[in-house]
Amino acid sequence: MSKYWNERVHNLDPYVPGEQPKDRRYIKLNTNENPYPPAPGVLQAIKDAADDQLRLYPDPNEDELRAALAAHYNIQSDNIFVGNGSDEVLAFSFMTFFSPDRPVMFADITYSFYKVFANLCELQPAIIPLNDNFEIPVEAFCEQSGGAVIPNPNAPTGREIPVQAIRKILEADPDRVVIIDEAYVNFGGETVIPLIKDYPNLLVVHTLSKYSALAGIRVGYAFGDPGLIQGLNRLKNSINSYTIDRLALAGAKAAIEEDDYYSQMAQRVIRTRENTVKSLDEMGFSIIPSRANFIFITHPDYPAEDLFHKLRTRGILVRYFSQSRISDYLRVSIGTDEEMKQFVQTMRELLG
Repeated sequence: MSKYWNERVHNLDPYVPGEQPKDRRYIKLNTNENPYPPAPGVLQAIKDAADDQLRLYPDPNEDELRAALAAHYNIQSDNIFVGNGSDEVLAFSFMTFFSPDRPVMFADITYSFYKVFANLCELQPAIIPLNDNFEIPVEAFCEQSGGAVIPNPNAPTGREIPVQAIRKILEADPDRVVIIDEAYVNFGGETVIPLIKDYPNLLVVHTLSKYSALAGIRVGYAFGDPGLIQGLNRLKNSINSYTIDRLALAGAKAAIEEDDYYSQMAQRVIRTRENTVKSLDEMGFSIIPSRANFIFITHPDYPAEDLFHKLRTRGILVRYFSQSRISDYLRVSIGTDEEMKQFVQTMRELLG
């Protein structure tokens, strides 16, 4: 620790990103990256943008990208905010919509960055336990609060929440903002973007990192009522007006226009996920129903932490959480068919 840190930094418990080792070549099933490459048109757009215009600042309003998103989702550009990855969008949202004097709700088993953001913003988190099946307790999220954040599908469990349940949560307290984090929705879930026209307290967050296979360029966005978007822009422009560089803007716009390609890749991931679930089920694993590009698994006879270390020694990385209630689960990202066949075969060998 440094004596020069202020009290806020001293008190932080930072987010721990997924392991990105460099000591050997691994089958990486630990960070929910898309196993397939970006669309060819996306790579070409990024290459074309690498020209002498890089000496100029990028468009701080991301007009072309927001126009492409508006056309794709049949909404208006003023319904869209763009940020440097969905993590930045979420951070700005916590700073914009939640206040220290009213608790913000999120689940006990969820994306761990929410707790980090709440701590950073000196908020009061109201931690809502998932039920025994790792489902969101809808009634609990309908209680009065200063806001709520729900990933759908949830991470790390992969469970989806019905749209009607989200409507109920939105209607329970119209004076608070409810953030629905849809990072994984394109792998079998149902988006609630259409609901922004009916609910001015709804903010829907997306990312290009998963579905669009662009984790390396860091672009995310939020959809909501123009009043919510204006608030986010006020916050952003008080920190950094140029959060998205020219190359990322070009690649992101092309990705939105290549949806046919990405839809096909997502279907491949879904088929691989279901085949993997079937194989693991035959080995005695319990698997939480997933609508994401990962699965959450446990075995009654083999501790998850032991399997995690043994898989690593065999060149396969998965995610283990040393956390109450889920310390006997592994989160496994869905790779290519070949990678998942090797994962399943290695699991068979480890289980004897």
